Formats: sequence, structure tokens, C-alpha cells
Amino acid sequence: MSARAGVAARIEAWLVRASTPAFSGYATAAAFVAYFSMYAVRKPFAAAPFAGQAVFGLDLKIALVLGQVLGYALSKFLGIKFVSEIAPRRRALALVGLIGAAELALVAFAVLPPSGQVVAMFCNGLPLGAVWGLVFGFLEGRRTTELLGAGLSTSYIVASGAVKSVGRWLLAQGVSEAWMPSLTGLLFMPAFALAVWLLARLPQPTATDEAARTRREPMFAAQRLAFVRRFALGILVLTGAHVMLTAYRDFRDNFAAELWHALGYGDAPAMFTYSEIPVALAVVAGLAAIYRVRDNRRAFFAVHGLMAGGAVLVAGSTALFELGVVSGPVWMTAIGIGLYLGYVPFGTVLFDRLIAATGAVGTAVFMIYVTDAFGYLGSIGVLLFKNFAHADLSWIDFFLRFSYVCGLAGAAAFAGSAWYFARRTGPATPQAPAPSEP
Repeated sequence: MSARAGVAARIEAWLVRASTPAFSGYATAAAFVAYFSMYAVRKPFAAAPFAGQAVFGLDLKIALVLGQVLGYALSKFLGIKFVSEIAPRRRALALVGLIGAAELALVAFAVLPPSGQVVAMFCNGLPLGAVWGLVFGFLEGRRTTELLGAGLSTSYIVASGAVKSVGRWLLAQGVSEAWMPSLTGLLFMPAFALAVWLLARLPQPTATDEAARTRREPMFAAQRLAFVRRFALGILVLTGAHVMLTAYRDFRDNFAAELWHALGYGDAPAMFTYSEIPVALAVVAGLAAIYRVRDNRRAFFAVHGLMAGGAVLVAGSTALFELGVVSGPVWMTAIGIGLYLGYVPFGTVLFDRLIAATGAVGTAVFMIYVTDAFGYLGSIGVLLFKNFAHADLSWIDFFLRFSYVCGLAGAAAFAGSAWYFARRTGPATPQAPAPSEP
């Protein structure tokens, strides 16, 4: 046995014996680092203004964002099948291959003309959309999924600002806008590889986990269709809410540099990171509170309450900012908290608790990818709407209006979803696994 295999075997044996806090700490840290590092190949380009350039009749920055989001959205649609069906033992190799392909696309971005850079960003986004499902697949279906998901979610809340801070720092050191994204990604590759190797050591959910949260199985076409038919209207309402939240999150994220500049903080790159730390802490606290609710049905509706509260916070804090009650940084932090309280449960506990409450045998990753796929189409629509219908509006004015729409419509959607599922769910009645496809 090689030294590396021996280390792997010892880690795996320790994880089987580890206490719940120790296991959760290990799993959370590995998942956090893996997804944080993914953001280093996804978001640094957004820290550069690409000012005064246009391509295909679009502002170059908007065109680059659109290119990446198109690839990311397509990846989510492909992921409905790919991530739902992939065998657990293949997740780690898939993750390494996807991130490697995305980094190569950033190298191409550095040497291509503007039109080619848009294509490179499409190629960068195409593999990245599957990463969340593969990482979360290591964590779902466990008694501590809320805590593990909370830790994983803080990675992209903090990482988005942190990698843009790194990108702005590299620009200040003289690195060109073209080479900055690939160099930022390269800096995080060793950490990503180590984190994926550590995730691959995690054992499958135990019998106790399955008793508490229902057994998780790959979902093939027949199982996916049956699940959608069972909860069609509720899925439609939740998908609509997710479309708005995803578009809002992407706009705030991709144009953070422009928004902070409009607020008077354009020369303070650390604001990208500082403003997101309270957001991450608030989301962890919210999901930790859900973890304490043992009854799966009650927890499912508690998640709805958390998300609706977040939507109200987005609209309310925007009104306070326009009235001059709160400052720009306080407003950006408050809408971040509200946004992510509504957004994060989609990718972590919402569908995990729905499956556990209804006894459906499958995987939460399937529904995560259904809502995500349409969510990123919404992001594309908002970018085109801003460019062609409201080109005269400043970034900040457009974002203010978007905040009211997202907050009020989101709160209404979560209330409607809760009403629907209250009529469709009862005490969990686990179902027998459906036959697997060959």
C-alpha cells in the first residue's frame, strides 16, 4: 500500500468513528474550501471594469457576464441529468476535470480578442455549473445536512467578494485585465485539489442518517418525472421565486464594482469582502436554527418563513436607504443578508427537508438543478433587459428598482408555496425505492 493510500485509509477509518461535531467540522471545511476555490475560476473577472469596450452591440462587461451565464445556465440544464445520476465514487474525478477545463478557458480568455473572450467565458461557465451539485452530493441526506449546507453556503457568500478582492489586488500590481482571471484561479488550484481529495474520503450516509432523512438514490428519468408531477404547482412557484433571486444575486455580484463605485467606495477593494462577512454569519445562524427543528415537515415550513423574511428585508432596507435612514454599506450588507436568506436554502435544506417530509426516495440535487437552470435564464433576461430597455438608467438606479421587485414578489411567492405544500404534505411516509435503470 502506498503512503497516500495509507493516509486515505486512516482518514476514512477515523471518519467512521468520529463524533458528530468532528465529522461535521471535517466535512464542512473540505466542502467550504472546494467551493471557495471554484469561485477563483468563476468570479475574478467581474472585478475588472473593461471600460470603454463593446462587442456584438453590447458593453463588453455585460457581454462577458452574458457569455459566462449562458454557459453556466446550460450546465445547470445538463446537470439535471448528469449530477442526478452520477455515482458517488465518480464525483471527485468529475470535479477535478470540470475545474481544469474552466481554468483552461480563462487562459484562452487572456490571449483572445474581445469577441473570442466572450466565447472563452461561455466555455468557462459551462463546466462550473455542475460543481455545486457534485460537492453538495457529498453532504446531503445526513442528520446534519443543515449545518453542513450552511458551511458550504458561506463559501460562495464570502468567496465572491474575496476572489474579487484578490483580482483587484492583482490589477493594482500591474497584472492586465486579460490575465488577472486565470492567475487568480491558478493561485487556488492546490487548495481545491486537496479539498476534493478530503471530500472523497467521506463515508456514505449511515442507517441512522437514512432513518432521519430518507435514503438518497440517483434519480433517473422516470423518478424525476414522477416527482415533478407530484408537486408540479409548488415547484413552479418556487422556481419563479428562484429565477428572481438568482437574477438579483447575479446582478449584485457581477456589478458589485460598479455599485460600490456609485456609493463612493470604488477605491476600497476590501469592501467586496468586508460587506459579505455579516451576510455569511446571518445565513449560518438562520440555517443552524432550522437544524434544531427535528420534525421534517415543520422544518420545511420554517425554511419558508426564513426565506420570506429575507425577501421582506431586501425591500425594507432598500426603502430605508432611499429615505436616508441607513448608509450605502449598511444597505449593501442588509440586502445581502435578505438575498441570501432567501437564496441559500434552495441549494441546501429546502428540498432536502421536502424529500425527508414526504418520504420520496431520490436526491435533493435534482430539484436544486431544476430551479438553478431556470434561475440563470432569468439572470440572462435581466442583463438583456438592462442593456436594451434601460440603458439610460445608472447601475445603482436600476438595482434599486430591482430590489423592490425581488423583495415584494419573492415574499408573495414564498407565502404561496407554503400554502400549496401545506395542503400537499403530511406525516412522512417513506416510499420503496423505484427500480434503477441499467
